[in-house]
Amino acid sequence: MFGSLGAPELIFILVLALIIFGPRKLPEIGRTLGRAMGEFRRATTDFKRAVDTELTLDEVRGEAKPKPELVETAPEQSPEHASQAETETGSSKD
Repeated sequence: MFGSLGAPELIFILVLALIIFGPRKLPEIGRTLGRAMGEFRRATTDFKRAVDTELTLDEVRGEAKPKPELVETAPEQSPEHASQAETETGSSKD
């Protein structure tokens, strides 16, 4: 939980905080820090949830639309090929 901090380091930090802030202020500071950490954690969770929701909606919207690279289109005919196809079928444009 505390990474590379061992017991001696934590005790030193607590004693130092006790000396700096005093025994009356230390519990108040601990509560304030705990509330701030909880609020930060909730905000982070809400942000992650919002991003995941948007990504899911984008995927759903993307599946509803045909992708341009998957849509097959007939090759365009040059005028020479079009007139050749008309003579083969016997029809012409007037």
